[in-house]
Amino acid sequence: MYDKILVPVDGSPTSAAGLTEAIRLAQLTKGRLRLVHVVDELSFAMSMDAYVGRANDWLEELRGTGGKVLAAAQEKVSAAGVESDTVLCDSFKGSVQEIVTAEAASWPADVIVIGTHGRRGVGRLVMGSSAEQVCRLATVPVLLIRSPEAPVPHEPSEKLVDLHVPSGSLAYE
Repeated sequence: MYDKILVPVDGSPTSAAGLTEAIRLAQLTKGRLRLVHVVDELSFAMSMDAYVGRANDWLEELRGTGGKVLAAAQEKVSAAGVESDTVLCDSFKGSVQEIVTAEAASWPADVIVIGTHGRRGVGRLVMGSSAEQVCRLATVPVLLIRSPEAPVPHEPSEKLVDLHVPSGSLAYE
């Protein structure tokens, strides 16, 4: 069934929720995990202001942090008795979502397990959803795990937000 489970990790609580569920799935199926961390262009570019003139130092810092995230995740997986390996992607050849789905295809993974913030409405429109983009791009099944901090869907008694998009600009009430 799901022998090869790909799990993107970034050290966030959302990512941890995805990892926990991936471990449970691997224990049930006797599968193995591939833990992936992506050093993406956006994180690199946004942090460059603080390191003007020292781009190589900053890239090494991001790689080091990514390695620590992967090591902590792999330790958790090993403690659960599940086999795993790690991949640190820092090629800047595409978005995080493209890199994750490319890794899933090249390994080849049977399923991708990824945490999601569960954003809705304006938050989703403004912030976007990496998990949603992985779903759109992936050629294998994707299991989305809602973060413990994810917002609860609107109750019928709540006033819903009206969203107007006149002439390409965003406004909400």
